[in-house]
Amino acid sequence: MVKICCIGAGYVGGPTMAVIALKCPEIEVVVVDIAAPRINAWNSDHLPIYEPGLDDVVKKCRGKNLFFSTDVEKHVAEANIVFVSVNTPTKTQGLGAGKAADLTYWESAARMIADVSKTDKIVVEKSTVPVKTAEAIERILTHNRKGINFTILSNPEFLAEGTAIADLFNPDRVLIGGRETPEGQKAIHALRDVYAHWVPVDKILCTNLWSAELSKLAANAFLAQRISSVNAMSALCEATGADVSQVSHSIGTDSRIGPKFLNASVGFGGSCFQKDILNLVYICECNGLPEVANYWKQVIKVNDYQKNRFVNRVVSSMFNTVSGKKIAVLGFAFKKDTGDTRETPAIDVCKGLLGDKAKLSIYDPQVSEDQITRDLAMKKFDWDHPAHLQPLSPTSNKQVSVVWDAYEAIKDAHGICILTEWDEFKNLDYKKVFDCMQKPAFVFDGRNVVDVNKLREIGFIVYSIGKPLDSWLKDMPAVA
Repeated sequence: MVKICCIGAGYVGGPTMAVIALKCPEIEVVVVDIAAPRINAWNSDHLPIYEPGLDDVVKKCRGKNLFFSTDVEKHVAEANIVFVSVNTPTKTQGLGAGKAADLTYWESAARMIADVSKTDKIVVEKSTVPVKTAEAIERILTHNRKGINFTILSNPEFLAEGTAIADLFNPDRVLIGGRETPEGQKAIHALRDVYAHWVPVDKILCTNLWSAELSKLAANAFLAQRISSVNAMSALCEATGADVSQVSHSIGTDSRIGPKFLNASVGFGGSCFQKDILNLVYICECNGLPEVANYWKQVIKVNDYQKNRFVNRVVSSMFNTVSGKKIAVLGFAFKKDTGDTRETPAIDVCKGLLGDKAKLSIYDPQVSEDQITRDLAMKKFDWDHPAHLQPLSPTSNKQVSVVWDAYEAIKDAHGICILTEWDEFKNLDYKKVFDCMQKPAFVFDGRNVVDVNKLREIGFIVYSIGKPLDSWLKDMPAVA
């Protein structure tokens, strides 16, 4: 019986292994992690991550051919294929600080694999890693192998949170990179056979190691670039009276461009986009390509500009001060259908408003008060370290309250900031909302989810990203 072990029970390792177990009932799949609370959650009725469809998949397989354990060394030793899905945060100090990936957790995983292995193994990179990581890991394993053969593969994930299970069931492609040697090709075929249980073979792409590693960074950079491109256009639309939704729809009908990732917003978030672009920038700089590095840096600069622009618009519209004013923040996750707050634009927007002494009342249907409090107190890049290495939960900020009802958040507020496109925010009773707010009542829609004209008829002053400005707002330009 083939046995697969995955080191790391996070957003990638958990769902990916659950689907492999579901689709390959003859393969035993064990997900291991040193964090006992996380493993306990995977073994409970309350999984540690929210992802539509994940509960059903886990419940069908758990205890049959899918297991979650803290006994890392035992299961790694027994496995034929070891996936490594550990954190690869951005370095905060030393060489490459602020850009390069920190491979500390990857290296310790590789050394542990070498120490405990008694049989030949295929080791699969599942984390997003810089190009040439496989080479470094290969050297660690080779120098510590004690007569055992290790073959390295790169198998980057291309999941979108909120649709991860659907993406795993029906992927656009599965990418497997390996050495162009007989051993490397044999390992590629072994992993391809696992995915071929449910993925058509023509969708399983086999490349060399470096192409697979770079493809992941490139894919995320291209997607982030599209978001920054349409967000840059949204600023121009506001300045000229154009409507960014109409512009996006118009260019999206061009088959060469396509309609996806063209929704203007307060900015992109998530665990990968910024981190991977910074990584790409660092690789370009290390390879003597400063012009290429500067090109990709601009994608992040526009994203930061968009968040700052939103905060400035809020403050300038409300008589140039939000000091002591209650502002309802609707949505904190980086997008709907996930509880993930990593790099969410809401963090920078909230910090910007708090910097102007606003009082925030935050509501998100999937994000806990503890997580929001942590995020607003954490330093940049701290979030990407394992939970037990993150700062202890800070004392709550007196300017921030977290509530579990949108109407409670809105009551007596001067303004509403919509920062996540949860469907429920489209369907609020905005007449009821208007009646319980301070006047003038402002809505700042960072996701373009509300019907602007209907809200203006009710009496709101509305700012919607990239849309023609309310006459009130025209007199109060946002200074970036």
